[in-house]
Amino acid sequence: MNPLRQLISERIRESGPISFAEFMDLSLYQPEFGYYARAAQRTGRAGDFFTSVDVGAVFGELLAKQIAEMLRLIGPKAQSPKPEAVDLVEAGSGNGRLSKDVLDALQRTDPDLYASIRLSLVERSAAARSAQRATLGDHASHLVHSSAELPEHVYGVIFANELLDAFPTHAVTMTDAGLREIFVDERDGQFVEYLETLSTPRISDYLSRAGAKMHQGWRAEVNLAAEDWVGTAARSLEKGFMMVIDYGHSAEELYGASHSAGTLTTFKSHTTFAEVLQTPGDCDITAHVDLTAVTRAGEQAGLESLGRLDQTYFMLGLGLDEMMALDQSFEPSAMQRRLALKTLLLPGGLGSTHKVLLFGKDVGKPTLKGLSYRIRVT
Repeated sequence: MNPLRQLISERIRESGPISFAEFMDLSLYQPEFGYYARAAQRTGRAGDFFTSVDVGAVFGELLAKQIAEMLRLIGPKAQSPKPEAVDLVEAGSGNGRLSKDVLDALQRTDPDLYASIRLSLVERSAAARSAQRATLGDHASHLVHSSAELPEHVYGVIFANELLDAFPTHAVTMTDAGLREIFVDERDGQFVEYLETLSTPRISDYLSRAGAKMHQGWRAEVNLAAEDWVGTAARSLEKGFMMVIDYGHSAEELYGASHSAGTLTTFKSHTTFAEVLQTPGDCDITAHVDLTAVTRAGEQAGLESLGRLDQTYFMLGLGLDEMMALDQSFEPSAMQRRLALKTLLLPGGLGSTHKVLLFGKDVGKPTLKGLSYRIRVT
């Protein structure tokens, strides 16, 4: 038997059905057998799904432009032993590939700023954390914090790419008896859904704030962990910016008829599975992010929302089109680079499905390069 299936089975026999949020947390993050815990990298051609990082270094190059502008705007920290130092924090960093691409670019284009960076990589997987220094290579000397938890004090930039969609989420459905939460039980050796009253009043409060009007048979996810993480990150940010990139929708769309079946999805070897319960630890599980809730959580914790837009428009503001036009040669490296840029740009792909949320704290409302197209969401 799959050892994680056995562990979950024993927990259910001892304590009764578990919430889907607990099932998802065990499936992805259980220290020995969880999907993310067992490998330093899960994306790319040899993995189970693609992210913007997998198209090549250009994604990191473009992010580096925005990060450099942000760090320059923050200015030196008063009364600091090393006032020129600034923090760069990547949450959900995996083995550090994206941060390496960012630092590669900053080292080339802004060596003085590069020299001042204190890098923190936040990652739950011990396997991924153990690979970070090797991945960073010559940049490893900048790594001052590698942990499952955010640093307590950040003076600089916090960024996260495709982090919140993999947070354990509660699942609910509307029945003729009212709203019920979906738990996981075991019958005849199979994991099955079990409907029960809500495990916490926060779920109904969340849906009420979202203005969700669910009809009988509709299903939805409620990502309380994402709200909590945004609040924690906001409070750790003393001064600076936060940048969240993920796929999701406004609450109005997420809890409307177009997503009445919910958005839970599993991925393995680039194939989507309808059934999420029978293979814990063997596949990725994700749910679309409620962008409205993320924005609200940030603002309630002291951040100012600076903008929300499609990744395409964010990348265009940072000069993606200029990068595409720069080298039109037929050299293999140039052609591969243009292909990577198109992957980030074309509608229907990563450019339109992924959204960028930008926040500031004690920085006013600067005109950032990435927001040159302002609020553009498809």
